[in-house]
Amino acid sequence: MNFQELARDCVRALTPYQSARRIGGYGDVWLNANEFPRAESYSLTQPLNRYPECQPPALLAAYAAYAGVRAEQLLVSRGADESIELLIRAFCEPGKDAILYCPPTYGMYGVSAETFGVTRRTVLSTKDWQLDLPAIEAALGETAPKVKVVYVCHPNNPTGNLLDHDDLRRLLRMAEDKALVVIDEAYIDFCPDMSTASWLSSFPHLVILRTLSKAFALAGLRCGFTMAYPEVIQLLLKAITPYPIPAPVADIATQALSDKYGENGLQRVKRNVAEVINNRRWLQQALSQCSCVDRVFPSEGNWLLVRFSDVARVFRALGEQGIVVRDQSKQPGLAGCLRITIGTREECERAVQVLKEVQ
Repeated sequence: MNFQELARDCVRALTPYQSARRIGGYGDVWLNANEFPRAESYSLTQPLNRYPECQPPALLAAYAAYAGVRAEQLLVSRGADESIELLIRAFCEPGKDAILYCPPTYGMYGVSAETFGVTRRTVLSTKDWQLDLPAIEAALGETAPKVKVVYVCHPNNPTGNLLDHDDLRRLLRMAEDKALVVIDEAYIDFCPDMSTASWLSSFPHLVILRTLSKAFALAGLRCGFTMAYPEVIQLLLKAITPYPIPAPVADIATQALSDKYGENGLQRVKRNVAEVINNRRWLQQALSQCSCVDRVFPSEGNWLLVRFSDVARVFRALGEQGIVVRDQSKQPGLAGCLRITIGTREECERAVQVLKEVQ
């Protein structure tokens, strides 16, 4: 049987997203996936013989309290990645509609659209990695295919910068009655004052994505959240699977979001964020003193984007010492750049020691 002939055309042509684990690598210092460097420990408190709730009420209540929204404005999913797909599935007609995103940015927006046969429209960011609003406005005005969903990442991965709040408001105004604006806040826990969550009441077409994978140190749990107007949430619930959140995921996520668990809950998250910011500051200063480094870009996330004079040599030197980082040099405008996740202080020191020896 020719399985290629059975497959959809868009799937046969698809280049899958190259996640850190899919790319792989060999080493003992993993600075390539924007994970928290240390594992957390939890104990399960719920039985596993029953199917879980589609949307566990205790988990929704806990995250609503954390994010400052109402439970009816929330949907919990298998990471924010599932929500990226749900939005396309619920709002875009294959072969008819389009999504829009602004490279260099997270690659799953485009991959998800391509998987569902939805057109991908891109508007490159400006030289300082902000939104090119005139070009976006022009794209929103096109009718074939019509843009239904706009994805922007804030802080942006992999560049690390925040998007200008005035520009985001202008984007929301120009997209009104045309498209959803999805602000991916996967890394907002490292700069919570810059969240747009308080805008939900002013912009019904605003959707915000969150995750427990970063500051909460729960990347392996695969738990994400969508914040949106209740009517949008109800439409997404029509497209989601019957039991999207395994009981252990809901159990552990609820613990992580609660002050009741003391050091196992929100207190731990605050410590994680403080540790990352301190190590990021140290690493940025140390990297700037390495002769192989052309530039260290400011970052509001748990990584640094670094441009090197000989990126291939640096990547190889780090790999030979068991230090795995993420090559971003093929992204638009990021030639010579590696993304280095903020690890423990010891891991950061090991990386810097290797780089000091690269001439």
